[in-house]
Amino acid sequence: MKKTAGAVVGLCASGPLLLAVPILAISAGSATASCSTDGAATVDTAAVASQVKAILNGGGKGEVSVPGLDDPADQVPNAKTVQATGVAMNVPARGQVVALATALQESGLRNLNYGDRDSLGLFQQRPSQGWGTANEILDPVHSSTKFYEGLMKVSGWQSLSIAQSAQAVQRSGFPDAYAKWEPLATALQKAIESLLSQTGGASPSPSPSGSAGTASPAPADAGSCATGGDTPDFGVIPPGALPAGYTVPADAPPKIKAAIRWALGQLNTPYQWGGSCTASHSKDPMGRCDCSSLMQQAYKAAGVPLARTTYAQVKDGKAVSLRHLRAGDLLFTEGTAKAPEHVGMAIGQGLIVHAPHTGDVVRVTTLASWKSQILAARRVV
Repeated sequence: MKKTAGAVVGLCASGPLLLAVPILAISAGSATASCSTDGAATVDTAAVASQVKAILNGGGKGEVSVPGLDDPADQVPNAKTVQATGVAMNVPARGQVVALATALQESGLRNLNYGDRDSLGLFQQRPSQGWGTANEILDPVHSSTKFYEGLMKVSGWQSLSIAQSAQAVQRSGFPDAYAKWEPLATALQKAIESLLSQTGGASPSPSPSGSAGTASPAPADAGSCATGGDTPDFGVIPPGALPAGYTVPADAPPKIKAAIRWALGQLNTPYQWGGSCTASHSKDPMGRCDCSSLMQQAYKAAGVPLARTTYAQVKDGKAVSLRHLRAGDLLFTEGTAKAPEHVGMAIGQGLIVHAPHTGDVVRVTTLASWKSQILAARRVV
C-alpha cells in the first residue's frame, strides 16, 4: 500500500509528531480551515451531497468545490462503485465508510495503474500479496469486493475506529493516515446512499424517461430492425418469464444461439451487484449475475471472450445501428455512450434479456421499451 497525499487547503498540527493533515471544511463553496482534536477534519456534508448529485445525475463538476474531491468526475463514480459493492454484499454503512476512507487515503479514489512496488487500483492492492491479478485489481468491483472480504474477516471490526478497521485490512506503513478521511468518507456514504435508494438498488436500471447521457449517432438511427425487430406484441412479460411463442432465431449463428440459450437459462435468478454469474442458481450471492457478468458468462459459454464491465464491453466487437440490429447484439443504456452503466442482449423478436438492478431478477423485456434510451450497440460475433 502507498500513502497518497490529498488536496491540502490548510494544515493543522496533530499530535506530538506535528503531522500535517488536510483540512476539508468548506462553507458556501469556499474553503475554510478548521482543526479538530483527533486529527480528522470537518466537512460540509451539504456541499458534498451537492457535488455527488451533480456528478451522478449526469451533470458536470457542479458549482461547489469540495477539498479532497479535486477530480470529482473521476472520484465520485469510483466512490459509488465502492459503496454499491458494499451494499450488494450486505456490508453495513460503517463498513462502507471504512472502504471509502481507505480508498481516499490509498489512491485519492482514483483507479491508479501504478503505485508503491506492485500496488494498483483504488485500494493499492498488490498482485504479489494475493489480492488478484493486475487486471482483476484494476476492476473496481473486484478490488472493492476483496477489501470487504478482508474487512469481514476482522473480528469485532464494528467496534474499532475507522482507521483501525482500515489498517487491519491494509496493514499500511501509515496506520493513522486513514483517520483524517473519516468525515469526507461519511459524507460521501450518506450522499451516495440517498441516490442509490432513489434508483432502487446498487446499480442503475433503465428509466422510462431515458438516460442522462447522450446517444451516439449510430445507435440513434432507429428504424425497422432486422432479426432483433420489435414487431411482435408479447404484452406484459412477467419477471423472470419467457414469453409464450418466443424461439431462439433459427438463422442466428451457432455461437449466438449458445449465448442466448445460456442467458435465458439464468431467468428469474436474483440480481447481484458485482456478482460473477458463475453460479446464479446457488445460495452464494456473489455467484449471481449483474448486467455485465450475465453478458460475459453467456458469451463465455459460447466460446467468445468479453470484458467484465459495461465500460469495457462497449468497446468489444464493432458498433452497429439499431436499424441493423441482430440477435446477440449488446445494447447499452444509462450513463454516456463512452461509459454506459447498463447492458442487455437482443435475443430476437423484439426482445432483450438483462439483469436489471438490485431487488429484481434476470428477465426479458421489449426492445420498444428500451429504444429511446439506447446509447450504443455492439456486435461481438
